[in-house]
Amino acid sequence: MKIVHVSAHYPRWQQTLGGWRPRLWQIVVRVESDTGVVGYGYGGGGEAALAIVNGHFQELLEGRSVENVGDIQTIWDDLYFASIPYGRRGVGIMALSGVDLALWDMLGKATERPVYDLLGGLQRPQVRAYATGSDPEWFAQLGFNAYKFSHRWTGDPTGYDTAIAAAETARHHLGDHALVMADCYLSWDAAVTLEMARRLAPYNLYWFEDVLTPDHLAEQAEVRPLIKPVQLAGGEHEFTQFGFGEVARSGALDIWQPDVTWCGGITATVRICQLAQESGAKVILHRGGEVWGLHLIAAGLCDDMGELVLGHRKAQPEQLWLGAPQAIDGYLPVSDTPGLGVRPNQEMVPGLG
Repeated sequence: MKIVHVSAHYPRWQQTLGGWRPRLWQIVVRVESDTGVVGYGYGGGGEAALAIVNGHFQELLEGRSVENVGDIQTIWDDLYFASIPYGRRGVGIMALSGVDLALWDMLGKATERPVYDLLGGLQRPQVRAYATGSDPEWFAQLGFNAYKFSHRWTGDPTGYDTAIAAAETARHHLGDHALVMADCYLSWDAAVTLEMARRLAPYNLYWFEDVLTPDHLAEQAEVRPLIKPVQLAGGEHEFTQFGFGEVARSGALDIWQPDVTWCGGITATVRICQLAQESGAKVILHRGGEVWGLHLIAAGLCDDMGELVLGHRKAQPEQLWLGAPQAIDGYLPVSDTPGLGVRPNQEMVPGLG
């Protein structure tokens, strides 16, 4: 089958989006073939990514054939090479991620196979999920036994006390055997990380996530062995197998966390997982409980943990994607629907067609 039309769309997001997100959040990519099969993908980069997909990538994609996984991989390589002058990381790769996911979805639908089958077959009919948010009592009620809380360091020493309180609350509601993690979102430094490891030791945290920025690999490599048994995790803001090659060479992280909708899509994530295996690192996908990562986990290409960003019981999340599996007692069932198994909510995506 040949690609006849490619388009990217920015949803009508109603939720409050802070920081860089209001105009740079997630996009929907639509790819249509000459057989009438349509694939949908999810990328990043917001309004900036629309110009890339609807301009340069569209010109390169229309008329290309997609008959097998090898064709998708070749297209990825071609788009990556063509976008090197402005791409390689950031918005350019976020846009490529959406295209790549749409191609995998289209191929799965055309062959009547779920994407995990295209990736080698089902290894896990259900995936262990972990909840990210601020409501551990609710998460425990829902049956989760793994939970991640957020902790931003502002320079105030009372930040140690708030971290201890968050860890203590998590243990109170989820028990001693649950996995508990802390997301630092690039706000700690080496000294804070070492002190946190000391003060949080009684709570047996599994990992500290994004203690420093992606540009501080050497510093993370130095602190990593000093905080054991806590694992050092990160990588949601890293891109492609080339970026993770630098992570591998530095030895900075125990756990790699690529985001499938940002790092280059499924094609790039498969290559990242292969590199991690060679390097002895674990891969626990950022937002891996969403279908884009779920298929990779189900195929056994990375570790059996899928993140669900649930926030709080009073939150009212927007339903952009319809048909996604819901966690039951802390586990996500894996659907056998062809493709990725979801469809966009057209009320949120004007002009999708």
